Amino acid sequence: MTLINLKDLEAHLWHAAHIITGPIDASDYKTYIFPILFFKRICDVYDEEFEEALEQVGDEELAKGDMFHRIQIPANCHWKDVFAETKDIGQALKDSFRGIELENPQLHGIFGDASWTNKERLSDELLSTLLNHFNKVNLGVSSVRNDDMGRAYEYLIKRFADKANKKAGEFYTPRTIVRLMVNILDPQANESVYDPACGTGGMLLETIHHVKENGGDPRLLKIKGQEKNLTTEAIARMNLFLHGQEDFEIIRGDTLRDPKFLKNDQLENFDCVIANPPFSLKEWGYDYWTSDPYGRASFGLAPKTNGDFAWVQHMFASLNDKGRMAVVLPHGVLFRSGAEGKIRTKLLKENRIVAVIGVASNLFYGTGIPACILVLRKARPEEHKDHVLIVNAEEIFTKGRAQNTLSETQADDIYDIYQQMRTKGPKADDIEGVARWVPHSEIEENDFNLNIARYVQKPLEEETITVEEVLKDFQQKLAALEVAEQELEALLIKEGFEL
Repeated sequence: MTLINLKDLEAHLWHAAHIITGPIDASDYKTYIFPILFFKRICDVYDEEFEEALEQVGDEELAKGDMFHRIQIPANCHWKDVFAETKDIGQALKDSFRGIELENPQLHGIFGDASWTNKERLSDELLSTLLNHFNKVNLGVSSVRNDDMGRAYEYLIKRFADKANKKAGEFYTPRTIVRLMVNILDPQANESVYDPACGTGGMLLETIHHVKENGGDPRLLKIKGQEKNLTTEAIARMNLFLHGQEDFEIIRGDTLRDPKFLKNDQLENFDCVIANPPFSLKEWGYDYWTSDPYGRASFGLAPKTNGDFAWVQHMFASLNDKGRMAVVLPHGVLFRSGAEGKIRTKLLKENRIVAVIGVASNLFYGTGIPACILVLRKARPEEHKDHVLIVNAEEIFTKGRAQNTLSETQADDIYDIYQQMRTKGPKADDIEGVARWVPHSEIEENDFNLNIARYVQKPLEEETITVEEVLKDFQQKLAALEVAEQELEALLIKEGFEL
C-alpha cells in the first residue's frame, strides 16, 4: 500500500470539518472530528495487524489474540460495522466507542461525550457523508506512518484553534512558544515530564520531539499530564497514541483542587514541569488552599480571585530535587503587589527564579495581553545565585492582521540568546536592550518588582541632524508658508474682503 503524502492527508482531514460546518459550531469541531479520526485509525491499524498475524498463525480466531494487537476491536464495534449502517448512525458510533473503551481499559473515556444521537445536529445523512469522506483513505500504518499521523493531528488542532480563536486558549499553545520552553528545559530520555494543564498535549509531545531530535529514545520518557476539560483530555490521549507513544498517563481533573499524581499522599515529583495554565483564573480554589494537604502554599497564598501564583507554586512543589520548570503567565505576575508581591519576593530570596523572558503581545489565542515565560529550578549553580536572567524578546515576532506569530527561527533566536547568557552566567556582557543578568540587590532596590522594562530597555535612538539639513527643512517650510499666504490672500479678495 502506498504512503499518503502529508499535505494530502492534512487537506483530506481538514475537509471533514467543512462537512459539519453549519450544524456544528467551529469551537466544537474537535469534539466530533477527532473521535471519528481516531476510530478510523485504530480500526485500520487493527486490520493490518490481523492480516500480519493471520499469515503467521493461519487461524482467524488466533489472529484476533491480544498478543497481536495494541488495541482490541470487539465484535460489531469495527469501523466497517458502523459504516454499513444507514439509520441511527450516531447510536452505532456511540455503541462502538463504548465497546472499544470497555475492551481496552487504557482507552477509558477517550472518545469523549459528544451528543452523537442528537439528530437535530447530526442527521443520518450528515453522518453518512462524514463517514464516507473518512472511508476514502486508509489510515493504517502502511499508508500513514505514526509521525505523519501525529503531524496531521497537530495540524488539525492548530486549524481548529484558528477557527475557534478566543476559546482556543483553553486547549492550544502556539507550537513555537512550546518549542522555546522545551528547549530551555532540555528534557532527556529517562527523565519524567509533567504538564498540570496539558490541554491537547502539545507540550508533552514537544518533549518527545525534542528527545528524538537530540538522538535520545523518547520511549524512555515518563510522561504525565492533567486536564480539567473532558473533551480536551481525551484529545490529548488520542494525540499521544497517534504519535506512537505508549508510556504516558493523562488524567482528567481540577489540578489546583484535586491533583491526581500523588505518591504516599504527597505530590509526585518530576524532572521537568511545563505548562501554559489559564491566565489569572478567578475561581481557582482559594478555599482548598487555606489548608492544602500538599503544602503547596509554602511561599504564600495566592489572591482569592487570581490563580497565577497558585499554578507557579503547584508546579514548583511538583519538582524533584534537581527539577526545573517553565510556565507561561501574564506580565502582571512580574510586578503586582499584595499577596503576589510577597510570593514573588520569597521565590527570589530563596533563589528559585532563574529567568524571565518577555514575549510579544497577541501571540496567544483568546488574549492580546503580553505574556512572559518564568523559568524556575529547585537547585541552581552557585555562580548563578542572587541573579535573575532577564530577556526582553518582545520585538521578536511576525506581525499579523488578527494575531501575531512567532516563527520557528524566531523561537530559536530567543533560545540562543537565553542559552548564550545562561552558559556565560552573571559575568556575561549585557546584550543591550535585549538581555542581562540582574543582581538581586538591584531587584531589591525596586521592591522585588521584576517588570522587564525596569532592567532591559531598548535604548532611545537619538536623531542626529546636521545644520545643512535644518536649513534645508526651514527653507522648504518657509516656501510652503508663502504659498499658503498667497492662497489665503486670493480667497479673501474673492470673498470681498479688503486687504
